[in-house]
Amino acid sequence: QVQLVESGGGLVQAGGSLRLSCAASGRTFSNYAAGWFRQAPGKEREFVAAITWNGISTVYAEVVKGRFTISRDNAKNTVYLQMNSLKPEDTAVYVCAVAINSGTLRTGISNYWGQGTQVTVSS
Repeated sequence: QVQLVESGGGLVQAGGSLRLSCAASGRTFSNYAAGWFRQAPGKEREFVAAITWNGISTVYAEVVKGRFTISRDNAKNTVYLQMNSLKPEDTAVYVCAVAINSGTLRTGISNYWGQGTQVTVSS
């Protein structure tokens, strides 16, 4: 029902910033919670952030809280992840996802997934 395409990844120095975008196609985007996961080589997929369908509520993993900000623009069918004060341990493939609500999204079950975008933070 929803196709997701991420962009905005790249190589940055520690302490730098990136803004990831997730463009959604389909006719039901505004009905879904949206969020971001990441996965580094040799590690399990990790929840990063989620936002409700109306953008009122957000939730963050503790390791990114205060540094990352998730937002959405339903008129543009786009979800964003602003990443500041990046650290080498933030290096991963970042994947956008949507689900019926943010609690469900965090489990990874019943999500629609994007293809991912690489973020590399050098020291």
